[in-house]
Amino acid sequence: MRFLIVEDHPLFREALEGALQMAAPDADMLEATSIDGALEQLSASAEFDLVLLDLSMPGTTGLSGIVRIRKAFPKVPVVIVSGHQDPQIISGALSLGVSGYILKSSSKQELAQSLGEALRGSVCVPHAYRALRPQRAAGPARELLKRLHDLTPQQLRVLEMLKRGLQNKQIAYELKISETTVKVHVSDILRKLNVLSRTKAIVEMSRIDFATLAGAGTRTKHDRAQSE
Repeated sequence: MRFLIVEDHPLFREALEGALQMAAPDADMLEATSIDGALEQLSASAEFDLVLLDLSMPGTTGLSGIVRIRKAFPKVPVVIVSGHQDPQIISGALSLGVSGYILKSSSKQELAQSLGEALRGSVCVPHAYRALRPQRAAGPARELLKRLHDLTPQQLRVLEMLKRGLQNKQIAYELKISETTVKVHVSDILRKLNVLSRTKAIVEMSRIDFATLAGAGTRTKHDRAQSE
């Protein structure tokens, strides 16, 4: 088995490695300390059985790291390991099809048990949050997610950099592409998101973080009955 640990904190990477060794003693483990590094590992290496992803990573905010990985590698199981305990954040992550959500406050044994559940095909969620269910985005949020998924992986990277406040020249330098190519990406992003300016694109990007992504509000029983 092959695992990818995406975590920039060295002490917690060690903790995850120890938990993985308990769950799957003979597994190969690779590491990445950023979303870009994770995508490079996933592109360059053989198929992975599981990706362990921290939400708070360099080069990403909110749930956009999950979006980028799920967009580029939709078949790779992803388990979130995070310090965030907000139910809306957890529900938002589950809505993106992750294979589990593990709290960083968990003991090594609890980590290993949860990872074992994920490897067996179950969705592992902390006991206190077992009642949570992935919620479909509703109304404007659903339409925004649909538009977001029309972006290419490279356009998602550019959009993330726009949100960080980088200018075209800085984006070109980081991505090792020309400013002209950046301008083309920005134009395509604005068109696909149906916005008229970079500022509006950044505002739209902010709307996909955490609670908004989880469902833009709780659906009523009548709504759920109709969808079922």
